[in-house]
Amino acid sequence: MACVHDHSCEDHDCSSDFSLYKHVDLSKVSALNEAITGSVKSVFRSWEQRLNSSEGHLESNEGDPELLVFIPFTSDVKIKSISVVGGADGTSPSKMRAFINREGIDFSDAQNMQPIQEWDLAENLQGVLEYQTKYSRFQGVGNPTLHFPDNFGGDATQIHYIGLKGEATQLKRDVVTTIVYELMPNPSDHK
Repeated sequence: MACVHDHSCEDHDCSSDFSLYKHVDLSKVSALNEAITGSVKSVFRSWEQRLNSSEGHLESNEGDPELLVFIPFTSDVKIKSISVVGGADGTSPSKMRAFINREGIDFSDAQNMQPIQEWDLAENLQGVLEYQTKYSRFQGVGNPTLHFPDNFGGDATQIHYIGLKGEATQLKRDVVTTIVYELMPNPSDHK
């Protein structure tokens, strides 16, 4: 199989080359409805460690399978695909909805807003499935929010790994803190 880069992927494992893991701002990653606060940070790791469940996992509260994961990046990225490794026995998420560059989304917003894309997921216990994005819509992404509304029948939803592949643009959106508007120019400013 020929790659779009300078070698054949049969001779070289490209999977980690396009991982956006290094660009995730882990200190700001958060989730709504997680059973253990902060456990969402454990699902972001390198591609090679995707099946290493000893580092922990994200789990929703008992009896409520819905999860909402906010993922800020250190720079804008282009997302090509998303991989989700879920739990066994019906605890894997069955659907994923993506929103981009929208901060502060809660469950009510996620249910009422139109996602940029949504996928029906399969149980991916081995981490081999990747869900392709509509690439033209996933350009200049500063912070995607992933909504997992349901699972395959378990009492809670478990996620062991979330992997994002694409390219970092090295551009960062900065918040404008001070804006000065002049109604009339001040001549002393223009000497």
